[in-house]
Amino acid sequence: MIYLKSKDKIDLMAISGKVCGQILHDLANVIKPGISTQDIDDFVREAIVAEGMTPTFLGYNGFPASSCVSVNDEIVHGIPSASRILKEGEIVSVDIGATFEGYVSDAARTYPVGTISGTAAHLIEVCRDSFFCGLDMCRDGGRLTDIGSAIQTKVESEGFSVVRDYVGHGIGRQMHEDPQIRNYGEPGKGAKLISGMTLAIEPMINEGGYDTTLLDNKWTAVTADGKLSAHYENTVVITDSDPLVLTLDKRDRI
Repeated sequence: MIYLKSKDKIDLMAISGKVCGQILHDLANVIKPGISTQDIDDFVREAIVAEGMTPTFLGYNGFPASSCVSVNDEIVHGIPSASRILKEGEIVSVDIGATFEGYVSDAARTYPVGTISGTAAHLIEVCRDSFFCGLDMCRDGGRLTDIGSAIQTKVESEGFSVVRDYVGHGIGRQMHEDPQIRNYGEPGKGAKLISGMTLAIEPMINEGGYDTTLLDNKWTAVTADGKLSAHYENTVVITDSDPLVLTLDKRDRI
């Protein structure tokens, strides 16, 4: 079942979404060689709590942290650790969620750790740009698969691949609601997009192939070929006109 949100509920999501966007923007100045992935999680948790909100991820289905911190070939659900120290040239994806008065916003970004390779920088850029290609399809009356088709077209035109095993989702009263939002597929299919839908759109793209492997911790997904992966996500509202992005900080370039 797809739940449409009233204006007052969207306003609650906008409050948590603003905090997510601010945190992800500020992380760009926090992430550097020599810090641990636990340091990142501590920053996220403290920032969410300071705003009177709840870190949605902490304890969600047993997840042990307030953020997913995924390094290099880790696609999603990386578990922060004090012993995982970031090194120059790596890339790191940070996925966070905040709950305010029972409503959730969810967002992710991928960051360079110091100076990175041209390929890594291009991967991050294409992942971000593919989100906005999908966003262009978020129009009342469109179809759900229009979003994923636009993302896939952009990503594959740049020589990268789109992850199949992990997808976006509806969001609001719960972290994961219907519908699932694939980042690939043919356009013109699936549920009709209707004003009031709230969606977590999150391209996950790989430098190499799209096959994945689950680590022994039963959480962290990695690329099967060991090549890099990037992740970019925002919480989006379908409206009667342009889509509304709740988790994009006003200081960030659109």
